[in-house]
Amino acid sequence: MNITVKKGNLADTKTQSIILGVCESEKDFSKLVAGIDQKTGGLIRDVVKKGDFEGKPSHVCLIYTRGTIPAERIALVGLGKKNELDLEKVRGAFAKVMQHLRGLNIRDAATTMDWSLLPDQKEQFATALVEGVKLGLYQFTPYKTVNREDLKEMRNLEIVVTSEDYPVILEEVRKSNIITEAVCFARDLVSAPSNDMTPTIMADHARKIAKRKNVSCHVLEKGKMKALGMNALLGVAAGTHQPPKLIILEYNGGKKGEAPIAFVGKGLTFDSGGISIKPAEKMDEMKTDMSGGAAVMAVVMAAADLKLPLNIVGLVPATENMSGGGALKPGDILKSYSGKTIEVLNTDAEGRLILADALSYASRYKPAAIIDIATLTGACIIALGEDVIGMLGKDEQIKKEIVAAARTTGERVWELPLWDSYSEMIKSDIADYKNTGGRVASTITAAAFLSKFVGDYPWVHLDIAGPAWTTKDKPYIPKGASGVAVRLLVEYLRNRVKK
Repeated sequence: MNITVKKGNLADTKTQSIILGVCESEKDFSKLVAGIDQKTGGLIRDVVKKGDFEGKPSHVCLIYTRGTIPAERIALVGLGKKNELDLEKVRGAFAKVMQHLRGLNIRDAATTMDWSLLPDQKEQFATALVEGVKLGLYQFTPYKTVNREDLKEMRNLEIVVTSEDYPVILEEVRKSNIITEAVCFARDLVSAPSNDMTPTIMADHARKIAKRKNVSCHVLEKGKMKALGMNALLGVAAGTHQPPKLIILEYNGGKKGEAPIAFVGKGLTFDSGGISIKPAEKMDEMKTDMSGGAAVMAVVMAAADLKLPLNIVGLVPATENMSGGGALKPGDILKSYSGKTIEVLNTDAEGRLILADALSYASRYKPAAIIDIATLTGACIIALGEDVIGMLGKDEQIKKEIVAAARTTGERVWELPLWDSYSEMIKSDIADYKNTGGRVASTITAAAFLSKFVGDYPWVHLDIAGPAWTTKDKPYIPKGASGVAVRLLVEYLRNRVKK
């Protein structure tokens, strides 16, 4: 899908369909809609008068222009009540209308920025529009072979703007294209079956990212990890034939010697639960347990393409968790990279083990901040639902910055407490810590466990277990991998640049 910006007038644009956002219960059309309605001889007003279109959120109505304007069709999409309109509704509406047009095998469309809708949010409006279009049209189809010729795709969307607005909108669309492509990259990684997304293949994707300017990739292999004492990560990997990797991506866009932002993403390319094996139902979805790692790789990619003046390091501990003859067993004790010992009570609490070694390794970079992203606990879904990222940490400034970024991107973040008392629940009788504190407050005790491996560096943990994968279509997130946290963390980085 190609999104371009051109100077001109939407009413004069030759295309298969123009797209107009219209609010609900408006007595008068906006100047833009009224102008096009007049040129078409009142076609828009006619469908509204007859009740065929009321402007309800994401409702689509198609009008044939009968040669009154160069465009063959007008696609009206509802934006809901004007006083309730926000960026999230814009994303959903433009996703819906583009999906509708694609279903009709329409390949080319055009739209514009109706500033009367959100007059104080020009750049954000353009961003939300691009995000809705590109993320809403996402399809994962590389494994489709039967009737592949029936797959429908949109080719082009032109955003037609005035000469005055052209430079600003062009730049915003350029940036938005980069960010949405990064989200789709993460979705592709997560959607791939685990036989085609092993730790080795994941590392190969990281090496491709490193072909960008100022990006480097280094992969720690099993032998090096053993020499370093990364026994928590290696313990999880002990039951699989797939060699584990610690993927390290570095982007040096900032000043030399400036402390980097460190992102650590869980890279479980398949999680059977190990000896503490998971139920068979929905085990196929455990290919998604590397969503955090995919997000980290996508964030580094986007930061490089945006040329952000920051230093960033992305760490992805990647392995499978299987139940082979050499697999980690409940009751085993591991000595982590940090030197701290861990009693393994449940091998299905493996994500925190691989993250423990990666978080400790992050301290080598003396980071300004550490943020980890992981599909860590099913309990987070029970607590917050499937659409919310659980946030825990002890650095108030980072948490505030994450929340601020979430307001812009529309990704929901909710903080859970991380009081010192929760750390008592992960103390082991025979080791330093145990890898689970039981069912009670298990999302929080998982974060408490991670906190023991970050040292004194500012740190926040994001649990994306809920929103990483969806089993039903959402406005601009088709069923499957969401690419959650990519836009959130890129916005977080962009805001840091503005400080």
